[in-house]
Amino acid sequence: MTQPAKDKAAKQAQPQQGGQAKPGSAQPSSPAEQKAAPGLPRPAVVPAPGQPRKQGPKAVPQAPARPPAGAAKPRRRHKLMLLSFFCGVVLPGILTALYLWLVAADQYASKVGFTVRQEDAASAVDLLGGLTNLSSSSSSDTDILYEFIQSQKLVSDIDKKIDLHAIWSPPGWDPVFKLPQDASIEQLLAYWGDMVRISYSAGLIEVEVRAFRPEDATLISQTLLDESADVINELSAVARADAISYSRDELDEAVERLKVARETVTRFRNETQIIDPQIDLQSQAGLLSNLQAQEAEQIIELDLLRETSQQNDPRVGQAERRLDVIRARISAERQKLGFEGSGANGQVFADLVGDYERLSVDREFAERAYLSALTAYDSALAEAKRKSRYLAAYMKPTSAETAEYPSRLTLLMVVSLFLFLLWSTAVLLAYSVKDRR
Repeated sequence: MTQPAKDKAAKQAQPQQGGQAKPGSAQPSSPAEQKAAPGLPRPAVVPAPGQPRKQGPKAVPQAPARPPAGAAKPRRRHKLMLLSFFCGVVLPGILTALYLWLVAADQYASKVGFTVRQEDAASAVDLLGGLTNLSSSSSSDTDILYEFIQSQKLVSDIDKKIDLHAIWSPPGWDPVFKLPQDASIEQLLAYWGDMVRISYSAGLIEVEVRAFRPEDATLISQTLLDESADVINELSAVARADAISYSRDELDEAVERLKVARETVTRFRNETQIIDPQIDLQSQAGLLSNLQAQEAEQIIELDLLRETSQQNDPRVGQAERRLDVIRARISAERQKLGFEGSGANGQVFADLVGDYERLSVDREFAERAYLSALTAYDSALAEAKRKSRYLAAYMKPTSAETAEYPSRLTLLMVVSLFLFLLWSTAVLLAYSVKDRR
């Protein structure tokens, strides 16, 4: 079969999609024409002899075209949203601005800065070691002072001195920034936290005080500085009183111990009739040595008499009696010293010396303890006379010339932003509820 015959047979066997073609309608004869007319049905492809016939794609029905949207028109909800924006954001912002610039009173700020210093005085031993007086800051005292500035007691004391109610409640209507005239101490303390700003860093305290007049702000700053100095001085006085009290107690104990030791020595002297046993011992030892020397001389003299005289010579008897007396005296003296038996009153001289030495040691120890306690007490008194802690002001209370507060522009921006966020949240909630219906 020739090629023209095959094409003719294929055209006859091509199925019609979507019904028979209307008479007079043109059918595309080439693939290029089929691509150019996508709306026309494609002819079926006749498979080659011996191959199965493929099913062509089914025609998808075309959806009807929607008409174009018209121009947006304002509706009632849009007008309500604009009205709510004006009433909830614009109008309150305008009222806030009018209040800040027309009603709110100017506030002046005074600053003061100080720290707590502690003097470390070197002792005599430290001076010998080459150390000198040192000055350092006391962080613990500064922490105490930082908390004290925010305490109710300080606010109450300053109010009694300079009348904070009158300073922070000037004439004029300003319910937002002024203190009520009949404010309680709790309200005054809360207002103090708003008008007195404290910054604490590296042991340095800086305080900013606000008032409606510059001289009032400076007065509050100066009073605050004076009260802080009084607190530090009071802490120093308490520490000094504790140190003096402890040293005084030790001194009293040492004095009482020394008094008892001395009374015991005096009682011993009265009972033994001996002022110093050491001196008596030396005297007794000297006497004993003298008697022993006399005994030796008498023995020699008696031996000479016996060799040169007759047996019944009276000088021999006299020499013997003298020798016996000397020996009796030596025995008595040795008994006093404790070398032989005991003394006449049952107490040897060596025991008396031992007792006296024990009492002397007790008295000497009491005297040394008394001197040590007296030195410590004198040092405590010297420390008490010196001001160990003091308040050092590195910035005196300043006097303002221009009102820095209230920060009107900043407050207006913050209030406007808050109102806008609140309005936006309300609108989003309203539209969310509307979409769920």
